[in-house]
Amino acid sequence: MKRLLQMALLLLSGLSLLHASLFTDIFLRYVKPGMRPLLIASGVLLLLLAAAEAWSLRRTGKAHEPGEEHQHDDGGDHCHDHSGVPRVAWLLFLPALSLLFFAPPSLGAYTAARQAPPKTIAQQDEFDPLPSLSPLPMTLSDFTRRIQQDRRQAIKERKVQMTGFVTPAERGEGWYLTRLMINCCAADVQSVKVRIHKAKDLPADTWVTVVGTWHEGGTLGTSSAPVALDARTVRKADKPANAYMDALPLPLPAADAAPVRKEG
Repeated sequence: MKRLLQMALLLLSGLSLLHASLFTDIFLRYVKPGMRPLLIASGVLLLLLAAAEAWSLRRTGKAHEPGEEHQHDDGGDHCHDHSGVPRVAWLLFLPALSLLFFAPPSLGAYTAARQAPPKTIAQQDEFDPLPSLSPLPMTLSDFTRRIQQDRRQAIKERKVQMTGFVTPAERGEGWYLTRLMINCCAADVQSVKVRIHKAKDLPADTWVTVVGTWHEGGTLGTSSAPVALDARTVRKADKPANAYMDALPLPLPAADAAPVRKEG
């Protein structure tokens, strides 16, 4: 019985890994895209181990583990197997089943709200001139660097466009536009946030694209400048397949984007 359980667990785990990494993008909720080949290889290996276990069981005709099974002769030609599996062992199936049938969602506002301080933005000494686009698509990290490190203050009065999800601010005072990033897996996730002003409150984890201008305060180009935006428009956005990237916002189709707060 124990070897049958091992074979079933290997089979289910292998199928779950392949389902998450080969046939869907579910694996992006937990690890970086570059980990996909390793996950596929691991799933294939688990299936091969399950096949080898099944072949071994078929050859022996019974699951026999010395020291783990007790058999006795009842006077005939038949032996009885009194081996058992600890009940707790069945819990090993839960992770594989959850990945196969009900994968937990990627991390979001709950995690970001409990990270203090936000992700440290790398120091940058030289900045290229900003394109003349308006609104200017930017990542949250680039916006933060421009606000606190660009001594030329090129971001001043520029209309920018950024995409992220809503994280409620402390004590219910407004909200942050947020992105989460990982180095390897969801266990090392870090956040970058931009405080949003002049916009109505939205539910946590709502993905939005915000257009606005820098919220003045402190000295632009230094760490005293707030990483904040006065919103002109806030529109709902689709959650990206890979939620752990600080990516540039996609263009907003006029027919598909539903405004949450109209300009003005």
